[in-house]
Amino acid sequence: MSRIYSAEELSEYDGIKRQEIYVSVRGKIYDMTPGKDFYGPGAGYHIFAGKECSRALAKMSLSADDCTGELGDLDEKQLKVLDDWQKKFDEKYTFVGRLG
Repeated sequence: MSRIYSAEELSEYDGIKRQEIYVSVRGKIYDMTPGKDFYGPGAGYHIFAGKECSRALAKMSLSADDCTGELGDLDEKQLKVLDDWQKKFDEKYTFVGRLG
């Protein structure tokens, strides 16, 4: 059974406060630690570490303001981009829990 993480708990898994790096997509949390060259401190996608980043991924945004799960105003193309990211994460990274 998977663990439920609060947003506050998830924020600890940013590669700084804790060594592990977790990212949430549509509430599904992945262990991104093996991808620390991309998601670790100082890396291009570190903005996503310890956060729900569905909106940012869908919009191809690196803005902290887009690191949310708010998807209501996104168009079909953006949701397809998000689907592609999530599929990639499902294939490459370990599922560790859900954002609750």
